Amino acid sequence: MKEKLWNIIEDNTSKKGKIFDYFIQILILLSLIAFTIETLPNNSKNTINILKYFELFCIIFFSIEYFLRIYVSKKPLKYIFSFYGIIDFVAIFPFFLSGAYDFRSLRAFRIFRIFRALKLIRYNKAIARFHIAAKIVKEEIILFLIVTSIFIFLASAGIYFFENKAQPEIFTSVIHSGWWAIVTLTTVGYGDVYPITVGGKIFTFFILLIGVGIVTIPAGLVASALSKAREVEEENIKNK
Repeated sequence: MKEKLWNIIEDNTSKKGKIFDYFIQILILLSLIAFTIETLPNNSKNTINILKYFELFCIIFFSIEYFLRIYVSKKPLKYIFSFYGIIDFVAIFPFFLSGAYDFRSLRAFRIFRIFRALKLIRYNKAIARFHIAAKIVKEEIILFLIVTSIFIFLASAGIYFFENKAQPEIFTSVIHSGWWAIVTLTTVGYGDVYPITVGGKIFTFFILLIGVGIVTIPAGLVASALSKAREVEEENIKNK
């Protein structure tokens, strides 16, 4: 029984496995469409009831699927804490949460399973390449985050020094000035908080120059790491 279930749930090369996978994907998409329709302001009572019953059906089906995957898995804990295991759990858990926020839109992440259903090997290779790239650039990224954190603190302290007396209600403390520092260093510049003193404006000019470098560094690191990851992948293929 366990082996038959495994062939249906996990083996998407079989006919029954493909049907099961495609059914899951269709149900996910319909569930997201239903969730989107549910947010419309002028739905009739009949529509609301239909959407509620459909959501209940989806939750029951996804819950059964989740527990069946645990049951047929050779290493249940490994599945539970794997990427797909977490996504499967997230797909059903929000339904049982009570509160003001609705997290069901997170179910969209389950669409990653379509890569297995459609056997998109190229995407699987791309994911593996990103994993290699993350390992290559890990130390540089950690150093970058440390340096960025230092710059955020320095920018927060600096703008507080220049603007606190002029705008005490906005730049109340170094902590309150942190929002301006983050927005400025990332070159977003929402315009909700800005300096009005001459010293603050000059200080902002230099922070903006630093921010341009901060934004471009990660892109360069990732691009370089992905290039190295492709070289590693090609070497592995040659060695095989």
